Amino acid sequence: MSSAPATGPGSTRQFKLDRESELRVEVGPDTQIRIRLLSGTAEIFGTELPPDTWLSIPPRHKFAVFTWNGATVELEGFSDVEYVADETPMVSYVNVHAILDARRSRAKAAASSDVDNSQGPRVIVVGPTDSGKSSLCRMLLSWASKQGWKPTFVDLDIGQGSITIPGCIAATPIEMPIDAVEGIPLEMPLVYFYGHTTPSMNGDLYKVLVKELAQTLERQFLGNAESRAAGMVINTMGWVEGLGYELLLHAIDTFNANVVLVLGQEKLCSMLKDVVQKNKPNVDIVKLHKSGGVVPRNPKVRQKARSSRIREYFYGLLDDLSPHSNIVNFSDISVFRIGGGPQAPRSALPIGAEPLADPVRLVPVTVNRDLLHLVLAVSYAKEPDQIISSNVAGFIYVTDIDIMRKTITFLAPCAGLTSPGLKSCEGIKQGAKISRGLLYVITLVPCRKERTWYLLGFIFSPHWFLVDT
Repeated sequence: MSSAPATGPGSTRQFKLDRESELRVEVGPDTQIRIRLLSGTAEIFGTELPPDTWLSIPPRHKFAVFTWNGATVELEGFSDVEYVADETPMVSYVNVHAILDARRSRAKAAASSDVDNSQGPRVIVVGPTDSGKSSLCRMLLSWASKQGWKPTFVDLDIGQGSITIPGCIAATPIEMPIDAVEGIPLEMPLVYFYGHTTPSMNGDLYKVLVKELAQTLERQFLGNAESRAAGMVINTMGWVEGLGYELLLHAIDTFNANVVLVLGQEKLCSMLKDVVQKNKPNVDIVKLHKSGGVVPRNPKVRQKARSSRIREYFYGLLDDLSPHSNIVNFSDISVFRIGGGPQAPRSALPIGAEPLADPVRLVPVTVNRDLLHLVLAVSYAKEPDQIISSNVAGFIYVTDIDIMRKTITFLAPCAGLTSPGLKSCEGIKQGAKISRGLLYVITLVPCRKERTWYLLGFIFSPHWFLVDT
């Protein structure tokens, strides 16, 4: 966890929390606060606070300090909201964890003798926007890791992004309780690039990427009994009607989810029971109450949250990182977008039918000033026809395009732009490590042959990466 020395602006106050109560805090957009545990035990989203250690909480964070047996905590600095709540749904949440833990133990015991029963719980958390889905996922993951499990976290919420920047679906193993400040660890993420913050832009592409991610995880589970027994926790979007509901059913089916946790909506729970359990009677669908500490967010607040997530990718949570400015030639890159190309000529269609755009067709993009202020994803693909099925290595932000010199200037978390997805070259050995959302690449021998970088476009407005959909 992030810690800081015991000095700083703002008043200092103490809160004595009774058992099974929590302190709810909302940090303002321009301030930081610090918190420490003075006595007892307490946790933030399932991760225990270290005793007598100051933790720095950055701006815009909303969190709750919960205690099972009582605790005293101290706050320093200014917050927008802070209050103690005695009514929480934590007992029901931890009861779910206990049931999942028992299923993991049974799956582990069956791993050597019964492959069919060696699959641990695959939990998908669903519900409308601002129902606490991400927070519940963090709790279930942190509690599981404290028991020695290494569950896989899958994030299908392209609108906010818990693992990496918005506009992606991703998965990563959770090997230890999630840091209360820095969030999901990113040492080994598997990221697929969608390119928008709403699936309505291209629902077919969203389904294709969800299927690719699920198939990749299935292959990993087949060769790793420990991960298979630990199972998954899957976070989803807050769109639960129309196309959003259709994509939700698709995710449940594609990932073979066997536990569906519904937060905050009786209607959705009833609909899922009617549809899912009709075809899959072994799927458990459980309705849970959302926490009273969940804060509703309007579209403007959500947009600012997306902007902050992407800025954090390049500059760090507390502006403690420095991205590199790089320049490459037009000839060194190939830029593509997915979707929009013609699906079939009119001559191949029935009389009166209109050709439709192919939602998953790869379309080359001309390098010009239209790419200015875009975020581009660097693909691991070795050939263009592999782009849709390939995950991405990281992201760059285009800051300048010189048409006369035919060069692009961009920000990247590392110097240069290299990845294992470059066309293979003799004499080059490359390794990549993503840590805290950053791509680090080490090139031991210079490349002697021409190389091409495959980039996928992701459009943002100049106001620090606010998504323009």
